[in-house]
Amino acid sequence: MRDMDQFSPAGEPGAGQNVAAGEGVTEAEGAAVSRAQGPLAGEAGFDFDIEFETRHAPAVTGAQQQSGTAQAWAALGGDPALLGRVSRHRRPGPLPSALPVLELAASTVAACSLAAAEFSCVRARSALLPAVRVDDGAVAAAFRSDRLVRIDGRDPVTFAPLSRFWRAADGWVRTHANYPHHRSRLLSALGQADSGPDSDEAAGERLTAVLAERPARDIEETVYAAGGLAVAVRTPEEWAAHPQREAVATTPLVATSRLDSARPLPLNGQPGPGGLQGLRVLDLTRVLAGPVATRTLALLGADVLRIDAPERPELLDTHADTDLGKRSTLLDLSTRAGQTTFEELLASAHVVVTGYRPGALDRFGLAPESLMDRRPGLVVGQLCAWGTVGPWQRRRGFDSLVQAASGIALIEAGTAKTRTGGDAPDEARNGNAGPDRAPGALPTQALDHGSGYLLAAGLLRALTEQRTGTAGSRLVRLALARTALWLLEELPAEPGRTGDRSSASSLAASMGNSADGATGASAASGTSATSGAFDPAPWLTEADSPLGRLRYALPAVGFGPPDSAAPDAATSAAEASDTTRSPGDWARVTGIAGGDQAVWL
Repeated sequence: MRDMDQFSPAGEPGAGQNVAAGEGVTEAEGAAVSRAQGPLAGEAGFDFDIEFETRHAPAVTGAQQQSGTAQAWAALGGDPALLGRVSRHRRPGPLPSALPVLELAASTVAACSLAAAEFSCVRARSALLPAVRVDDGAVAAAFRSDRLVRIDGRDPVTFAPLSRFWRAADGWVRTHANYPHHRSRLLSALGQADSGPDSDEAAGERLTAVLAERPARDIEETVYAAGGLAVAVRTPEEWAAHPQREAVATTPLVATSRLDSARPLPLNGQPGPGGLQGLRVLDLTRVLAGPVATRTLALLGADVLRIDAPERPELLDTHADTDLGKRSTLLDLSTRAGQTTFEELLASAHVVVTGYRPGALDRFGLAPESLMDRRPGLVVGQLCAWGTVGPWQRRRGFDSLVQAASGIALIEAGTAKTRTGGDAPDEARNGNAGPDRAPGALPTQALDHGSGYLLAAGLLRALTEQRTGTAGSRLVRLALARTALWLLEELPAEPGRTGDRSSASSLAASMGNSADGATGASAASGTSATSGAFDPAPWLTEADSPLGRLRYALPAVGFGPPDSAAPDAATSAAEASDTTRSPGDWARVTGIAGGDQAVWL
């Protein structure tokens, strides 16, 4: 064992410091002296005690008394004393909502950044934990990255015409038909011919008539039985009584388990900015949460290889946004050749991440237990929509559907209509937020993005715990429905809010599933959805890419000095290996989907 350096006073963040009048303040998340000790096994020289020292405010108890960052960090099993290294630059109104969406967004980014800083210290055998500074502006831009991305100036397609709210005989139903196979199943289930995307306008008119005559929950079950995606819009109270919500409520926000006692897998090469150099990640995820998690690992230096089935490549705009920093390949796991190639990749992988409903990939040998049997010491991340328990655990789902089923859509009714700056979600602009007062949506797919950052943080903490605590393969699981519960019931209200979620929830309940009297919930919750439009320009950048001229949102996750940036040709060797900071941009822009070889760098 050897003694480690301590934090220097100069590295401690200030609390309550005014940044600029009208722009926001920097707030320290908290602070005590903590010892996070344990042998770092599995890599040459990794056998020492690591001690982190930082200022820490007196602890508070109760989820509602804790900041969102403290809640997220606790869910990740992190040492609460390390929260003293986190500060936040608050900005008014970048994600207007009846719910604490900005709190969720900033908290998940902060927790992920702290987990990254922690692992960088472990990797570098240093106790000098870098500071984490979270900027609400960067966070808001990152959470809207799927809507801000541009290829040669073209606006992205985020929702297809048949992915929207529809009036049913007794309320509303939400469908998702972005992918061709989901679109085809939706039309087939409802007795409609599929004449291709060019006929969606006519198909939409027919569906409007058909769905208006059927109960919402009948539509939900009919479409599900056909393998499509549709859910009835429920009030928060209806969802609270649903057996799936009851099942999800028994699970942690971030579920981490140790499946064996295998030693950590060694990382080759020297650590650099971000600390993940040498880490190999197999990415088998789809929009948006899983790809956000693996995009974050790629930012921090990991070699991330995304794998898609040849017959179902990712949508172009989603690929452009969420595959920054990664390589992309096509692999048919149903063939012997595809399985052989995957096994060769798995033999050198450190992390495998999947983003499909539980059990969907088991037939390909991708069940966590099976993966860890073949690769002891592996860390596996799993993300799904509805959870791994309950009657809906095998159902397909997306962020928009979880919002509709959980009551969020009714709480947000009216909010999207009053947002300024042209940033209302596509479904709210698609003729569904007019006089009929259809259900609304969050200002971003916050369940997806938030779950993605939490998953990345969970994977980072698993890697840390393997080396500083107890060895063993790890499984990290998250569900969008559990993140929705966190947003609806557990996160604290944001500063300056005069109302609470109970009043917004009561308003949604009074609306029921009827369009009559569906007034905006933002007034009930005390939010100001009509505040000045958020300008994401400072957190956007452009670069030439194989796809064309690409505009994308800069990463919100990071640690170290505020001028952190990716090393360039002029950077010295010492700076290039600096683990006290993370890159300010991805080392590579998005390439052609499926255009890379299925090999490690």
